[in-house]
Amino acid sequence: MIMELNEKYLRHTYSYLALRKAVGWIGILLPFILMLGVFIIFKGEIIQKSISHYYHTGMGNVFVGALCAVALFMFFYSGYDKWDDWAGNVAAIFAIGVAWFPTTEVGSSDLTGKIHLAFATLFFLTLAIFSLLLFTRKGSNPTQQKLTRNRIYVICGLIMIACLVAIPIYLNFIQNDYHGSGFVFWAETIALVAFGVSWLTKGGTLYPDK
Repeated sequence: MIMELNEKYLRHTYSYLALRKAVGWIGILLPFILMLGVFIIFKGEIIQKSISHYYHTGMGNVFVGALCAVALFMFFYSGYDKWDDWAGNVAAIFAIGVAWFPTTEVGSSDLTGKIHLAFATLFFLTLAIFSLLLFTRKGSNPTQQKLTRNRIYVICGLIMIACLVAIPIYLNFIQNDYHGSGFVFWAETIALVAFGVSWLTKGGTLYPDK
């Protein structure tokens, strides 16, 4: 009986870690899948003004579907305490907001576009909080692997914060629109990759405990 319970617990644990890894891979691969899909399938411009602008391309359903998948996991995410649970629920709401309130396609942001921008900023900020404050918590005797994972979490969180800060600085003081270098797109891509690496690490891909 005890062995059966242990096996069941292990199956559930591995399934949960697999979901974390899946969320991480979604974050890492999404920008590149959107680029390739627009270029290969729809023969469109490979790099859009931002990742959110793929909503207005033939890959819009993929963009929305990926966000909804992340939101669903975040909603059912159960961490170590209520703070993990609340952060997951909040992140889920923000992810749904990003998907359901599309960015303005052209010109200055309309009301829907401003709502989208607010949700996107809060979503990335919540993901950074996961990495900086929640994932880094440790017990009284953390393993060396845990300490190494914490360094990865901090680096990923700081990268996400840096990208969040860099985008408005660029748009307000360097170039006041999305056109040109693709800076916003690449800043968002770097933030998503950092998010993905953080969650892959949390899922046991990098430096798992023995």
